[in-house]
Amino acid sequence: MTQAQEKNTRTLVGRVVSDKRAKTVTVLVERRAKHELYGKIVARSRKYHAHDEKGEYKMGDVVEIAEGRPLSKTKSWVVTRLVEKAEAV
Repeated sequence: MTQAQEKNTRTLVGRVVSDKRAKTVTVLVERRAKHELYGKIVARSRKYHAHDEKGEYKMGDVVEIAEGRPLSKTKSWVVTRLVEKAEAV
């Protein structure tokens, strides 16, 4: 191990559903899974709290988050990039 090895970190893509807290956004990640009993494809979702240092991501933005070290009791994900900007209404 003389060379620095790159860690394989988990990344997810989701939509920002809340940006009310300082340096934190709530990201809703949806995935499709097969129902165990009935076999139907159903949508499953989960919310993650992610660190947003500059406060640049707003509600409705689609962002990519990566797993990192725990930053607080509920926050251990970091926003890595903006995938799609939210439409201005």
